[in-house]
Amino acid sequence: MQTFTWVFLIAFTLTTLTQFWLSIRHIRYVRAHQNKVPEEFASQISLSDHQKAANYTCTKTIVGYPSIVLHGMLLLAFTLGGGLNLLSEFWAGWLNDPLAHGMALIISTFFIMGVAEIPLSYYRTFVIEEHYGFNKMTPVMFFTDLIKQSALGLLLGAPLLFSVLWLMEKMGDNWWLYAWLAWIAFNLFVLAIYPTWIAPIFNKFTPLEDNTLKMRIEQLMNKCGFKASGLFVMDGSRRSNHGNAYFTGFGKTKRIVFFDTLLSRLNPSEIEAVLAHELGHFKHRHVIKRIIISFTMSLAFLWILGYLMKQGWFYEGLGVEVAAVPSTAMALLLFFLVMPVFTFLLHPLSSLYSRKHEFEADTFAAQNSSADDLIRALVKLYQDNAATLTPDPLHSAFYDSHPPASIRVAHLQSQGQA
Repeated sequence: MQTFTWVFLIAFTLTTLTQFWLSIRHIRYVRAHQNKVPEEFASQISLSDHQKAANYTCTKTIVGYPSIVLHGMLLLAFTLGGGLNLLSEFWAGWLNDPLAHGMALIISTFFIMGVAEIPLSYYRTFVIEEHYGFNKMTPVMFFTDLIKQSALGLLLGAPLLFSVLWLMEKMGDNWWLYAWLAWIAFNLFVLAIYPTWIAPIFNKFTPLEDNTLKMRIEQLMNKCGFKASGLFVMDGSRRSNHGNAYFTGFGKTKRIVFFDTLLSRLNPSEIEAVLAHELGHFKHRHVIKRIIISFTMSLAFLWILGYLMKQGWFYEGLGVEVAAVPSTAMALLLFFLVMPVFTFLLHPLSSLYSRKHEFEADTFAAQNSSADDLIRALVKLYQDNAATLTPDPLHSAFYDSHPPASIRVAHLQSQGQA
């Protein structure tokens, strides 16, 4: 075997075993703490709710096992198993144009992966979420959403894919720079149209009608220097009992969105505190910072791809015959299939950076609303969403974008006392 084949297999094995190890740790830790509510939450969350959250967390984690196996099997089947070679040869018999062939190869690969994931997604929705009282979807709605998502992915993704493949073919050695600029333009375009064109495809958004709450929110926004095109309520209860709030878009398209499930559960002061947290992300420019980091990383990855696509060992080491590469599409596809294997162990850095932003947003909320109100709101959301209060620390550090409940509440309490 090629040296790079061994490198890939070692990285693949390490990533897979780490995923299983972290999941096993998480389940054991949650189970070990399921019979006692943490002291700081004992007055607000019952033992039965705490145990429900533990069971829900462990069930979701266990269901993640077949997902890990499925993704691993598909990756090996497409690469070392020769699947990409077979797909490439199939489309070569139908399409002579390199760009058309490349697009067909990439789209069909991700189509197969998406179809393979449907049974697990269906099970999570109609067995796990249903059992714990969260699911509100019907099978018709599930598959309708799936069709909408696929159509939208093709409508937006196909022109981008064509542009990138064309740039890779025509722009010489510096194609990666032009492709990066196209990627930036695409992302900014999607951010601009998402609130008014994409999100309404899946949910209904209505202006917030509670005038008292609306005035309270507008006063907070004026205090924080935030301007939005409107305050909207999303019918999240059509699909799930989970609640949330967020702001989306940029420039004149910025809008604040509340799930109807959240509005029905929290009182006005708690809603204001949750919104103050979201505005903290805006005030600290977290979205812009994350976009900049994302664009910087994508530039680095495209530069690396620009090097790898010229190396025969990159293709052969992943089971693709160089003769079976009719276009640069194979290089692009291989790169994005195997990249998660080599970057998985860097995930804690991303989680750490995200949690830093959450602490900053919480501090901002405590300074501009009430730390106690935000704590009460968070506890209600933990309870309503059956989020475990006792995650395994290592699992949490690896995956969680938000700090564990006890650490986050302790931080807010210190802000309230400051």
